[in-house]
Amino acid sequence: MAQSGGSIELRGLGKSFGDEDAVVDMNLQIEAGEFFSLIGPSGCGKTTTLRMIAGFEEPSTGEILLDGVDVAAVPAHKRPVNTVFQSYALFPHLSVEDNVGYGLRWQGGVDKADRRRRVGEALDLVQLAPYAKRRPHQLSGGQQQRVALARALVLRPTVLLLDEPLGALDAKLRKTLRQELTTLHREVGVTFVFVTHDQEEALEMSDRLAVMEQGRVVQCGAPREVYSAPRTAYVADFLGVANLLDVECLSSAGNGLRRVRLGDAELLATSVAGHMEGDGHVVIRPERVRLAISGAAAANAVVGTIEELVYVGATTQLVVRLAHDQLLQALVVNNGEHDDFVPGTPVTVALPPEALRLLAAS
Repeated sequence: MAQSGGSIELRGLGKSFGDEDAVVDMNLQIEAGEFFSLIGPSGCGKTTTLRMIAGFEEPSTGEILLDGVDVAAVPAHKRPVNTVFQSYALFPHLSVEDNVGYGLRWQGGVDKADRRRRVGEALDLVQLAPYAKRRPHQLSGGQQQRVALARALVLRPTVLLLDEPLGALDAKLRKTLRQELTTLHREVGVTFVFVTHDQEEALEMSDRLAVMEQGRVVQCGAPREVYSAPRTAYVADFLGVANLLDVECLSSAGNGLRRVRLGDAELLATSVAGHMEGDGHVVIRPERVRLAISGAAAANAVVGTIEELVYVGATTQLVVRLAHDQLLQALVVNNGEHDDFVPGTPVTVALPPEALRLLAAS
């Protein structure tokens, strides 16, 4: 059931509700066949953006290009787009196969035999063929979600929009279905645009993602790039756990590095901020922090004291109070090398320059 995906380009897209701007001057390119995620907190504009692509909301400004054609004024039912919502909206009185095939009744040129074949293919794709005759109330939440996916895919859209489709499921089932969605995307080849506030979902599933804040895209890129190289404190804090530390910006050290002062220590940090002087912020992820018993030689290091440890199985989360009284989180693997770490232990805290990033002013 492989299908071709469509490209999406948003040019100067905006949406206002009265005096409130929900989406502001959005410019975004989504490639054909890409798994693209819009991520951000509630109220950031991601669902409004999805609804404009779907045709459920009319833009206040800008263009929506599907395969190069502006569809901003085209009704939703005439766009090669389908949507899966958090609420699956299945017809309770219809069987699984009738729910999946419902939309085909209104597609011209599809006879009963073709409809039956396409419904069968869609059910095979989501591994629900044995449940074709059941009613929605006889299915689990995860199975109902798959029915909604099959119902959308059977219409052969070039773009599939997913508005937090896993939000109603428990954590274990969400994890399983994330993997299934990723596999499904590879098999069908349709462009997926996925809306979520769950950073783990977006990082795991996406080819690229866009982080939104107050109606604007603040950073867009591959998951590894955005996570490892956040441009702002907002992005660093939203995507995972981040140590945000106050520093004084000093001179350039060349090769994209800048000297900063953290407490009494002078360190090197990778600069994404251009020329900066005075007060600033650096960010480093807990897993990039390196700890050793105090006195050990280490480059780009400060000193501190372990204040708290939280054992979480494969790893231990540590809170370290630095000499200048800022707190820093570190994550160490429980491989026996750090068994002597206890609260009150003085430590040397190495902050690799490539992982310590000087952020742009907000």
